[in-house]
Amino acid sequence: MAAKLLAVILITLFLVSIASSEGKFGPGSLRSNQCPNECTRRCSKTQYHKPCMFFCQKCCQKCLCVPPGFYGNKQVCACYNNWKTKRGGPKCP
Repeated sequence: MAAKLLAVILITLFLVSIASSEGKFGPGSLRSNQCPNECTRRCSKTQYHKPCMFFCQKCCQKCLCVPPGFYGNKQVCACYNNWKTKRGGPKCP
């Protein structure tokens, strides 16, 4: 009985954590006025701060999302991940 109750509580906590994190990242998760702060976070550890900020804000304005972390995680935001340069390289940092 106690094991079943513990399992139900753990599953509930897991589902709540998934539901609460879904809205934080991904396409359309930001408003355009939130882009500067999110791009400042995203670009804070790069040595190329100005270009990173320029392209991050451009991508954020279009996609309304910025991936979590300082690098990578682009799969969270499909628009951000799929926007490429003419040469096929990534446009968004």
